[in-house]
Amino acid sequence: MGGTDAGPGRGGVLPGAVRGGLAVTAVLAALVVVALGVRYGGDGAPGRVDARVWGLTGGPGPSWRAFAEAVDFLGEPVGAAALVLGTATGCLLLRRPRAAVLVVAGTGAAVAATTLLKPAVGRTIHGGHLAFPSGHTGFLTAYALVVALLVAGRLGLGRPAGLSLVLAAGTAAGAVMGWAQIVLDAHYPTDVLGGWATALAVVPATAWAVDRVAGTGPRTGR
Repeated sequence: MGGTDAGPGRGGVLPGAVRGGLAVTAVLAALVVVALGVRYGGDGAPGRVDARVWGLTGGPGPSWRAFAEAVDFLGEPVGAAALVLGTATGCLLLRRPRAAVLVVAGTGAAVAATTLLKPAVGRTIHGGHLAFPSGHTGFLTAYALVVALLVAGRLGLGRPAGLSLVLAAGTAAGAVMGWAQIVLDAHYPTDVLGGWATALAVVPATAWAVDRVAGTGPRTGR
């Protein structure tokens, strides 16, 4: 069935080559979220790890702060919506509707998870603002993971290359947004770690669910 999401390298949005590795990663990431949530649940102050990381970042200059604000905008409703809708539209123009669904569902799942976890954990910053896990970090990490999954599937990458691409993209995006949140004093560093881990936990599961609903199993790894 050509022209939609079928054909070489497009048997599903979760390539079989990376399925096992991402399943393990998702479980470990979920455990990290739970451990951090238990450790910092109900807290309203930075922990020792947070204080040490803040000490390493120092005070950013005006140009770095401006860059951090630009990165932060990508996690705001307008910026995030533009990023997701633009990418989903591109997938539809390429006649890949299932990919478009993953772009929306994968990022949406990460946002929903971080939103639901915040009141459950109850960690606060700046006098009552719920902080754990970082929704901005979770969103951009999820977006990068989704795009990397689609690229890995499109190129038909094998297990080492595909998994390396997906994890590197998610880590890079999480690091950049996490740095911005720390520099802008919007989150504790451990909130950022929690947001990154949340995305790593939910995106593979969402991709698997999209394939299951569409009736397409992952391709066999090389």
